[in-house]
Amino acid sequence: MRCPYCGNQDTQVKDSRPTEDYNSIRRRRVCSGCGGRFTTFERVQLRDIMVAKKSGRKVPFDREKLARSINTALRKREVDAERVERLISGVVRRLESLGESEVTSETIGHLVMDGLKELDDVAFVRFASVYKNFSRADDFKAFLSTLNEADEPPADESET
Repeated sequence: MRCPYCGNQDTQVKDSRPTEDYNSIRRRRVCSGCGGRFTTFERVQLRDIMVAKKSGRKVPFDREKLARSINTALRKREVDAERVERLISGVVRRLESLGESEVTSETIGHLVMDGLKELDDVAFVRFASVYKNFSRADDFKAFLSTLNEADEPPADESET
């Protein structure tokens, strides 16, 4: 593993342990060149997944890109890093469990929105604004009004 500080390829594992959800191994490493310490994660990958973009282009699924977009939506929000990691791992597991070698970017977007809705309302709206390509303030109003309608319990007809 290459050191992120100096680029040296001679690094040693000092500690290994499973993550809280047992879906990956957390390794603490130290560089023999500069002495820098860093953490890596090792995860199981069941299959290679291709993402079909709206433009028709197909690209390999990138877990790090997924993590960046989720973390961008969560920027300056008080959400535990372990919960974020569980969300990311959950989305990846759900994609892999679909059994398809190709998924649409829309499918990924829906899975992320479902997860963010449970995790943090503000991050959910932030992600939706990019995912649904909001261009005006009215787009936010319309989206929030559909959320409010979905959250309201149905009217009890016996009271009318």
